[in-house]
Amino acid sequence: MHPAKSVILFTTASGAGYGLLFLLILGHMLGVIPTDPTLALSGFGTAFILIVLGLLSSTFHLGRPERAWRALTQWRSSWLSREGILAIVTFLPTGIYGLWWAFFSSSEFVLLPLIGIAALLLCGATVYCTSMIYACLKPVAAWHNKFVPTGYLVLSLSTGALLLNAILHLQGKNDQLFDMITIAFIIIAVVHKFYYWQYINENAGQSTVGSATGLGSMGKVRLLEAAHTEANYLMKEMGFKIARKHRQKLRNITFIFGFILPIFLISLSGMISNNALSNLAIIVSILSGALGIVTERWLFFAEAKHTVSLYYGAEKV
Repeated sequence: MHPAKSVILFTTASGAGYGLLFLLILGHMLGVIPTDPTLALSGFGTAFILIVLGLLSSTFHLGRPERAWRALTQWRSSWLSREGILAIVTFLPTGIYGLWWAFFSSSEFVLLPLIGIAALLLCGATVYCTSMIYACLKPVAAWHNKFVPTGYLVLSLSTGALLLNAILHLQGKNDQLFDMITIAFIIIAVVHKFYYWQYINENAGQSTVGSATGLGSMGKVRLLEAAHTEANYLMKEMGFKIARKHRQKLRNITFIFGFILPIFLISLSGMISNNALSNLAIIVSILSGALGIVTERWLFFAEAKHTVSLYYGAEKV
């Protein structure tokens, strides 16, 4: 599938934003992160900026972005519609929780735990619906599997943890506990990514030209001549090609920059007594993680093959 920049930005930015919101609220409810109002302002502010940026970028891939609102009416059958509705609804409980924490935390609010639980559920549900936009597509084998929904959730939490850890460090509120929590999320993410890549490697090529045309029992089926002389929309959007050596190189970039370097830099920051150098290591971990997750998401689209490409020269998908 064609890896559109707008969709890559949408899934990475909004995913990190929802992961950050989830961990902020959960950490506050469990008492494992500071209750300082400045943390609420910076944390919720960063999360909302990422989410809004991601949601706005998702409309850039549409032919008529001004009609994007109409997608919200198709919630009965469309995961895209459900994701859009939940994304809007999620702003209410998360916004209330963030405002109370930032400005009114000195006063008691009996409904806060219920609002927090609702916010956590909605953050998770929104990311899940985003993943199901792709996982529901049966013609795309690389997406139509259990690893896609869980992968979106795990990567959302790992990138959110990386952001929250950086905010805590830069505000001088970090401790080894959250460093360890962040590293744990990243380890879970890299293990999950490894199994996802293994799955799509082992299950690639199950659909062939023979199975697509129903003529496989008669012998080997191949394309004799294309019906057109230049690439069309389907070939550009659903038949994106990436060489095997380039794919492996990009997987290595994802593995090193998205997972290994952030773990190393977070561990290193805890050993450095100089605050400036420790913060520098954390900032580099964010930049490294961003490069890794963008590369991972580019690969997520580029490696996915739609079965329609079997009718345009591909021998197997």
